[in-house]
Amino acid sequence: MQHRENATLWAVSDLHAAFSDNRTLVERMLRPESDDDWLVVAGDCGEMAHDIEWVLNLLSGRYAKVIWTPGNHELWTPREDPLQLKGVERYDHLVEMCRGLGVVTPEDPYPVWTGPGGPVTVAPLFLLYDYSFRVPEAAGKQESLDLAYKSGVVCSDEFMLHPDPYPTRDAWCRARVKATETRLAEADPALPLVLVNHYPLVRQPTDILRYPEFAQWCGTELTADWHTRFSVHTVVYGHLHIPRTTWYDGVRFEEVSVGYPREWRRPGHPEVGPRRILPRS
Repeated sequence: MQHRENATLWAVSDLHAAFSDNRTLVERMLRPESDDDWLVVAGDCGEMAHDIEWVLNLLSGRYAKVIWTPGNHELWTPREDPLQLKGVERYDHLVEMCRGLGVVTPEDPYPVWTGPGGPVTVAPLFLLYDYSFRVPEAAGKQESLDLAYKSGVVCSDEFMLHPDPYPTRDAWCRARVKATETRLAEADPALPLVLVNHYPLVRQPTDILRYPEFAQWCGTELTADWHTRFSVHTVVYGHLHIPRTTWYDGVRFEEVSVGYPREWRRPGHPEVGPRRILPRS
């Protein structure tokens, strides 16, 4: 694909289209500046299957390429959702839905961005979490979970994100990590990677969470060295609803969340909208 000189690789996440104000934001703000712009969507378009499809269908009609990886909300099975698939079956259904819309998923070949700032390989990852970002005083997963329940800070995943056919969410996570490591090791080493995951690949971004107990639902220690082990240009993630740029070991990490209306309306909250990944400003 030939890209014009002004093409841009954008990224956004946590659009949460169940909120009418967020749907309005999606319709108004997510518009390309060039016919050749790409958009990375790092999860949490919504919970209901029809909301997820509405978001990705809209965006795939606007951008030259849309690249999606699931967040935890897309993997929920709400009682009111006509789509009652759980776990791997739900994820596989969403992958097929995306393919029907021309949207790239973690199960597809990684596309190469050849526009300004490229070439780079854009790799959407689906990794989940394994409770290893546990609270410091906890000796293991169960103790960390017990402390979270005691404090009242419990992610809704515990009730709505089913790991079937895996016995646990952390078992599903470990399987995803192993398979993804293999794919990344096979990627062309001459091309830097833009890694796209719903969760941060390192724990440090969770240090500023208002409720530190929530960190255990935010990633896995198994990916702590991926940004240095592989040739990584940028890591894109969401989930925390704290949009910002940070650097770890010389690698840029971009948190690209929109979040809930009550969050992005707060005085002093960073301006919401797609964040430029390439070319660098």
